[in-house]
Amino acid sequence: MIKVVFSSIMFLFASASTCFGQSAETVSEAPATEEIASEETEAEEVFELGEEEDEEEIENFDFLYAGENYNYDQVLIDNLVTEAYKHIGARYRYGSKGPNTFDCSGFTSYVYKQSNMNIGASSRDQYARNKPIKRSELQPGDLVFFTSPGSRKGVGHVGIVIDYDPVSEVFTFIHASTKAGVKISKSSEPNYTRRYVGARRVQ
Repeated sequence: MIKVVFSSIMFLFASASTCFGQSAETVSEAPATEEIASEETEAEEVFELGEEEDEEEIENFDFLYAGENYNYDQVLIDNLVTEAYKHIGARYRYGSKGPNTFDCSGFTSYVYKQSNMNIGASSRDQYARNKPIKRSELQPGDLVFFTSPGSRKGVGHVGIVIDYDPVSEVFTFIHASTKAGVKISKSSEPNYTRRYVGARRVQ
């Protein structure tokens, strides 16, 4: 009888120890699993943040490539544009070289002459003697050429670029027009879009 009771007590003690041991192990293992998962999550977040930072840094270097085509004498250009603006509204007169009235080539040659630069007398002469450039290379101060109003052939009109949009390739220019005298126009205007011939740079 005593042996049976003793065996029962030992069995209960062993069972309790086993249960408590398993619970302790389960509790001790859970935080380790959570820590590993947490470390993996943090590593992924750090990697993702690192990628975003790299992309931002690359984008921030865009300014290094802006304005590469604008290697010109800014003082000279400012002087040319300022001089040209002084004559807005001056009347057109065929063959006139200024300063009160102008024809188209008389106006451009007069403006450049004030900066001690000889670009040629007629629009055809200015087109022939100055450096050819592409439309995508336009800068303020460049010369732009058009056919005559009633002709689709040859050079018959000239103006000076004062602004250029590289996205749309639309340029703004100042010139002596036959009807309105010295004024500002855009290349996007139908009258000038279909008459555009090319551009030249004075050097």
